Amino acid sequence: MAESKFQKYRHDLEIPGSTLAWNMYAAGIANIGKAGKPESFAIPSPGDDQLLVRVDAVGLCFSDVKLIKLGGDHPKLYGRDLSKEPTRVGHEVALTVIKVGKHLAHQYTPGQRLAVQPDIYVHQRNTAYGYTIPGGLIQYHLLGPEVLDADDGAYVIPVDEQIGYAEAALTEPWACVDAAYTQRRRLFPQAGGIMWIMGNGDDRTGYTFSRGLDAPRLIYLTAVPEKLKEIVKNNVPDGTQVIETEDILPGKFSDFSDRVTGGKGFDDIILLSPTSGKLVGQIAKLIAFRGVLNIVATRALDGDSEIDAGRIHYHYTAYVGTQETDIAAAYGEERNRCELKKGGSALFIGAGGPMGQMHVQRAVEKKDGPAIIIATEVNQERAHVLERVITPLAQQNGRVFRIFNPHNAGQSLEDFLLEITGERGVDDAVVCVPVAALMQETAQVVKPEGMLMFFAGVPNGTFIEVNLSPVFLGNLQLTGTSGSKLVDQEMVLRKTSQGELNPNRSVAAIGGMNAARDGIEALMQGTFAGKIVIFPQIIELPLMSLQELKARYPEIGSKLGENDLWTVEAEQALINRFWAGSKNDG
Repeated sequence: MAESKFQKYRHDLEIPGSTLAWNMYAAGIANIGKAGKPESFAIPSPGDDQLLVRVDAVGLCFSDVKLIKLGGDHPKLYGRDLSKEPTRVGHEVALTVIKVGKHLAHQYTPGQRLAVQPDIYVHQRNTAYGYTIPGGLIQYHLLGPEVLDADDGAYVIPVDEQIGYAEAALTEPWACVDAAYTQRRRLFPQAGGIMWIMGNGDDRTGYTFSRGLDAPRLIYLTAVPEKLKEIVKNNVPDGTQVIETEDILPGKFSDFSDRVTGGKGFDDIILLSPTSGKLVGQIAKLIAFRGVLNIVATRALDGDSEIDAGRIHYHYTAYVGTQETDIAAAYGEERNRCELKKGGSALFIGAGGPMGQMHVQRAVEKKDGPAIIIATEVNQERAHVLERVITPLAQQNGRVFRIFNPHNAGQSLEDFLLEITGERGVDDAVVCVPVAALMQETAQVVKPEGMLMFFAGVPNGTFIEVNLSPVFLGNLQLTGTSGSKLVDQEMVLRKTSQGELNPNRSVAAIGGMNAARDGIEALMQGTFAGKIVIFPQIIELPLMSLQELKARYPEIGSKLGENDLWTVEAEQALINRFWAGSKNDG
């Protein structure tokens, strides 16, 4: 039986005469490539510590847009002059090893398939692939120690042969989604940290502190009841300083923090019986990176508190609390969950975009996930796509799935929730769009025992008004997420191999190498509801939706799944139809 073109592609190790690449020379989409086209470069041979890899698929991500808009001013480029040292977007990639440097021959083999975890650290400095390290919008390129021998070792992951190229590339964004439901916050007092316990002068509560006092190296006490002072002083280890301060006026909070923490903020702040929501908001600004604010009280605050939504997402600041007199009762993962509630109700704000769709799909497919899933989307076309993709999956898994468009619903979100769930609140809410107003509004419909997650990040310094009383009176979780780690992507690849997850459901449009810039423009304009995947080894294929692909190329369309979903079989048919062979120099 003759070998198919796809089989030849899968095992092809020939190195063509040149490679096409979409290098980026400055901010703005006009500065990607030359005259709107990719450039042709010679393909270098790998050094002893390098791999030559073929790029099989690239998922375009909205994070690429931020890089394109900012250019060398992007935080991960550290002021780089791109005109002299260009980069490339494309951090969601599927690769095939073509040639191996001699020092790596014991680790990698030609033909081996890899995925990349782009959030790379070298000497604790972020040097991400697709940012600092030029990314995947190229047909062939070298990977060296900058990827293969960084802080966590190699930031590449072997990929099973049964997994498709688009699937492998999309394990990275899926890892970001999955990682959102793993605990990123610190939920215990910081070892070697600085703690501030601030009391209420009129408070006569008999507080205790059953665990955690062995962690800080320095504890400041302000207006703390005498009994608690004794408990703290008698239970800290040798070497830990306990310093009593005079009462500190709100206007002096920042000065105090700057003086005793060097401007870094407190690792742990414990507020005893606060009454003012405004005061809590002022103190919340003094939390350090990965800092924890612990509110211990039995009465509600007098109003909302102003908190930094950006820092919840990017700095993993944590808000915990308890009604118990034992301060330590607020800490620990047993009290502070980060996963969707089993059998509960989950709300996804801005769910029609690529990442929002992934969150909804995960909730629907999760074996012990929520019973009711509600998605909001203002773009009706995206809402239709979401309905088409998710409704059959929800029916298959016995879940209730509804979509709410505030522009044409004719009712408030609260009334819609009451109609669907019998309550005006939800157990969990995930905000998938970086809009502070939506974050603030969503907080109002989360139950006191619920979880509010900011998946899409707004800049640090973006403040929203939130009622923090449910944090200590109930058990409200405020959490955020940014990126993923190697272990997260490895887990997604495992789930994909075992059939527990289908990243291909996220694909909305595809294109060849020459269409990559069109794909970026479509991403910026929100043209497609799902992910755009570029296949660099197919050069001339224009950007098109899966529905257009089906109409124009029936032999590929016939391999799409239910409701025109992308499949491994469709991908094989695509390569059979369009791959011109490795000798094509572009």
